[in-house]
Amino acid sequence: MTDTHRRIDAVWKLESARIIAGLTRLVHDVGLAEELAQDALVAALEQWPASGVPENPGAWLMAIAKRRAVDHVRRTQRDERRHERLAHEPDKQQDAGQEPEQNDILRLMFLSCHPVLPTRSRIALTLRLLGGLTVAEIARAFLVGEPGVVQRIAEAKRTLAEAQVPFALPDDADLADRLASVLEVIYLIFNEGYSATSGDDLLRPGLCLEALRLGRLLAELAADEAEVHGLVALMEIQASRAPARTGPSGEPIQLHEQNRGRWDQLLIRRGFTSMLRARDLGGPPGRYLLQAAIAVCHAQARTARDTDWAQIATLYEALIRVLPTPIVRLNRAFATGMAHGYENGLIEVDALLADPALRDYHLLPAVRGDLLLRLGRGSEARLEFERAAALTGNAAEHAFLLRRADALAGGESAHVTLAQAAEDFLHGAGFDVATVRSYAQTLRRLRLALGDRFPLPSLTAEVVARVFVTAWGEAAPATWNRHRSAVRSFGTWAGVDDLAAGLDRRDADTHGTAAIPSDLLATLWERTDLPLREQTLWRLLHESAAGVRQVLSLNVEQLDLADRRAHTGRTWVNWRSGTAGLLETLVAGRTRGPVFLAERRPGPAHGPAPADLCPETGRGRLSYERAEYLFKQATRSLDPERNGYTLRQLRARSAPRNR
Repeated sequence: MTDTHRRIDAVWKLESARIIAGLTRLVHDVGLAEELAQDALVAALEQWPASGVPENPGAWLMAIAKRRAVDHVRRTQRDERRHERLAHEPDKQQDAGQEPEQNDILRLMFLSCHPVLPTRSRIALTLRLLGGLTVAEIARAFLVGEPGVVQRIAEAKRTLAEAQVPFALPDDADLADRLASVLEVIYLIFNEGYSATSGDDLLRPGLCLEALRLGRLLAELAADEAEVHGLVALMEIQASRAPARTGPSGEPIQLHEQNRGRWDQLLIRRGFTSMLRARDLGGPPGRYLLQAAIAVCHAQARTARDTDWAQIATLYEALIRVLPTPIVRLNRAFATGMAHGYENGLIEVDALLADPALRDYHLLPAVRGDLLLRLGRGSEARLEFERAAALTGNAAEHAFLLRRADALAGGESAHVTLAQAAEDFLHGAGFDVATVRSYAQTLRRLRLALGDRFPLPSLTAEVVARVFVTAWGEAAPATWNRHRSAVRSFGTWAGVDDLAAGLDRRDADTHGTAAIPSDLLATLWERTDLPLREQTLWRLLHESAAGVRQVLSLNVEQLDLADRRAHTGRTWVNWRSGTAGLLETLVAGRTRGPVFLAERRPGPAHGPAPADLCPETGRGRLSYERAEYLFKQATRSLDPERNGYTLRQLRARSAPRNR
């Protein structure tokens, strides 16, 4: 790479967010805006090596991109008034002194982090539009394939277009929720860099730096928001420990063993400054400000022994009131153990063992093992460290946890382990391939929950019941019963007492997705303000009990309106009179293409697959995300918890509410 190309790359990362944000305000399509910005970048790559880098490279790129925007409008012959406005936009901005470019960047942040998008798509789109990262850079950062990143970004742009999300700052009523979404995305990016969930290395510094850059930028743009400064303080202080968090070979070093002289004092001071700004703004402390306060406690301790664990435990108590998640409770449990006795901490950890949200969270057994080790219960701690190693997807952390397990005193157990017995059972009992595959799923979950070296004689019905409730407590009856049958067969083969003694067989009508109460459903059907498409889709889902994606995949040519059914390849979707009239009206005049169409035609950057495009209207198929979003919005007022219902709940049999 030449010096000029390096400068272009640096300029792009600094200026791309401003350019894309400004173009999005002009063309009202973030996908098209990015294409126009990329065209300007290509022009720079072609011209600057020969002509040199302009004195103001950002302005040069913006001018080229705006020129391409005008050309695009002229070429497609859309809305001559809009073309005239675009052509004179630069002069208007200079003459009238309209909103500063910073507001455009803030709008772009809110757009790319909009709640209508899945979390993974928000992260990818944010890094692409605001971070200026290439698809290859994002793929490398998250250890995924480039096609997957391309798909996430394309789907995100398509969803934003279909949902008609405006390029605007949120209203005061929505500001808190929308800002929380932006902060969540930035912190998720930081955490993936600070403690990678997969791959060989514990740290991915590039992601930490990008998250810090985005956080600092947001703190400038939203200077009156205390939580923004709280997040920046949290990231600055956590990032300060990075030089001391790994050893020469990349192995993790625990907080209490780190050389605090290697902590970055500049980042700590910056974190303290952000913390003071947040406190000066006043108001009740939020989730990030409280976490930053905990980080401050660690940063202020000159040695691990000086850590004020009592204060940290108190802060976690306050954090639980704001953010009552299982992970926060786990962190509080460890702080309790350090402040008020290891046994008390272990009691709190054990209360979380049955929480389904933590069933694959490797830090649950890791924390439990740490407390057990401090209590002198080394053999139990070893099993927990082994279990934690099996759950983590990060190679450095996996090796570290196994080393902790192997370092504990005590020889190998003379008993047969769960892993040995499971392998012998699967491969020595003469099962066919399908049975081996089915039984292996059950036993894999037992091994993850208990650890491969769990002694087989210690496997009891009580232990198995605890695993079942955590792993399959919310599963369908068929799934529950299948795993129950597998564990019974394994117990019989191993000569262990009935392992399913605490597991009742489930009947199909005693478990499942909670239906929308029938009286609320009747209220929904009575509404006259709903679009025809939504009325038809919801009625069809309710009457057919078919899957949401299956119904959305229907094409007009598959419909048999006379017999009220449609063939979807291997199965039929049937409906009743409530859907029949609506469906006929919805597809009237169409003979081909998707039954359920998006609100408008896709732009050039959002072209769907041919199978998802209506040849008669030019509109694409309604996406699952958009359909789910609209249903949640429409049913918020019906839901007592004001969250809205899911489309899947239309499939379940409705029952009257208990009053």
